[in-house]
Amino acid sequence: MKKLILVVALALSTVTFAQGKREKGATLTPAQQTELQVKKMTLDLDLDAQQQKELKPLLLDQANKRAAKMAEMKTKKEKGEPLTADEKFALKNGMLDHQLEQKAQMKKILKPAQFQKWEAKQENRSAKMSNKKQQGKEKRKGASKNEA
Repeated sequence: MKKLILVVALALSTVTFAQGKREKGATLTPAQQTELQVKKMTLDLDLDAQQQKELKPLLLDQANKRAAKMAEMKTKKEKGEPLTADEKFALKNGMLDHQLEQKAQMKKILKPAQFQKWEAKQENRSAKMSNKKQQGKEKRKGASKNEA
């Protein structure tokens, strides 16, 4: 009997620890993110030294802008201020403008074969994100049905 109680207590404590809130690790600086991204792109696309040199400032600028935008959004979220329809539109419009600009700049830097490979990777990444977003919606929908 004692062993059974011990096993149950151990199982319960394991489950509660496993479901604890995940703490995020240390975040990388924009410069560190850029360095890793350039190296990864070099491996994936077989970039030469000149292309790496041209990509670093572009990617660093993007990382800095992304970090600033994330900080801004985090501040709004902490204040509990929801985005208005106009703010959502401006945010999505800005993201699309950024994607068009990035695509044009990458087309200038990369060779045609590299650009096609990069574009395919972007499409795969976009599809994965869409799938994750859809799965998240389905989970929330299922959770709300269970609560009712």
